Amino acid sequence: MEKPVNVKAPLRYLALAGPTASGKTAAALAIASEHDTEIVSVDSALVYRGMDIGTAKPTRAELAAVPHHLIDIRDPLQAYSAAEFVTDATALIADINARGKLALLVGGTMLYFKALLQGLDPMPKADPAIRAALEDEAREKGWPAMHAALALVDPVTAARLNPADSQRISRALEVFRASGLPLSSFHTTKSIGDKAYSTGASGLNDAEPAGIERMLISLEPLDRAWLHQRIAQRFDAMLASGFLDEVKALRARGDLNPDLPSMRCVGYRQAWEALEGQWPMSELRDKGIFATRQLAKRQITWLRAMPERHVVACDQAGALQQVLALAQTFQSARP
Repeated sequence: MEKPVNVKAPLRYLALAGPTASGKTAAALAIASEHDTEIVSVDSALVYRGMDIGTAKPTRAELAAVPHHLIDIRDPLQAYSAAEFVTDATALIADINARGKLALLVGGTMLYFKALLQGLDPMPKADPAIRAALEDEAREKGWPAMHAALALVDPVTAARLNPADSQRISRALEVFRASGLPLSSFHTTKSIGDKAYSTGASGLNDAEPAGIERMLISLEPLDRAWLHQRIAQRFDAMLASGFLDEVKALRARGDLNPDLPSMRCVGYRQAWEALEGQWPMSELRDKGIFATRQLAKRQITWLRAMPERHVVACDQAGALQQVLALAQTFQSARP
């Protein structure tokens, strides 16, 4: 007699995405004030401890008001991949669903959203230019040093490679530089239809895959100047709150470097370079704001490639009411 298949309950979540400074935190807290909610952060910078000001991390009061997940889960020395996010977020959504609450995914790391919604892209093809650059670096530093660099961005792959294995170290670094993802991430996530399921710790492969019930709300300004003004105001507020001292403290640890994913976060890289004297400190504000604008532009481009999203013009009157109405529609449709 065949063993009956254990069919998982559908995963159900509301997603709120948008470029930096578009008002995601305020909108998420407004949703949480009307629904029994737990928030799952979709932000590659908020995962890091000790990086609070430059990431606009929710305040202690905001964190206390609503349960938050995937914040302060990594030391800045550690990497955190899109595949790890899918594993963690999927498990959290299932747990939150089981508690009868609304799983609300909020953030601006579009690669994480894409990995969760659509699955990870196929591994990138060989790139001769990147490979040649890696060979030049290896001639200067040696393959053990290249292995150490790999360990910073892909510790899983580095752990299984000999420091003298030049071919495999080169390929792993090439994949990371081409995609922004560690090589190990391409072996931990699979796509089922347009749904991403982890084959890792969440154990979703123990049963037939469930369906997914979800809604993606996207906060997008009609007037880019509105967003640019908010970005400038936020960066000024960060500087006034001690952002530079935060970066100084991170540099003072002695074990961090500007090539780490954490230190490549927008704002942190510019502050680090200024502290190293690569350019005058007086230019930090302008460089930080410009880099943040570029980030916002990339985020909007990613969002426009997600046709399933419900767009809310975040710079228009009544935007918050539209978000709340969409959330209510999603909740009213639950079984």
